[in-house]
Amino acid sequence: MSSHIVGYPRIGPKRKLKFALESFWDGKTGVDDLQTVAANLRNSIWKHMADAGIKYIPSNTFSYYDQMLDTTAMLGAVSSRYGWESGEIGFEIYFSMARGNDSVPAMEMTKWFDTN
Repeated sequence: MSSHIVGYPRIGPKRKLKFALESFWDGKTGVDDLQTVAANLRNSIWKHMADAGIKYIPSNTFSYYDQMLDTTAMLGAVSSRYGWESGEIGFEIYFSMARGNDSVPAMEMTKWFDTN
């Protein structure tokens, strides 16, 4: 028998991603620290699933913030107010879209499927 799961909590044990994000947003740590925490979480999650006998491990389930924001960034659907013109969407614009910053508000939050 083969096993599969649709997704896995991305925040990690003891909310590691949450604390790494907050430290990054507060300027206490840099982007390299955030990316290291994220990479370690992804690796440990994949290993945990493999060790549990999951045959078909899902991919692309990780997000630094939100899957809808990831899709928006992937499609390049960035409002001009964020100053992005082309190329990679870095963390500054990505998190500005999510949380806003001193000069621009965050994107509007939408409940897509009336959940929660």
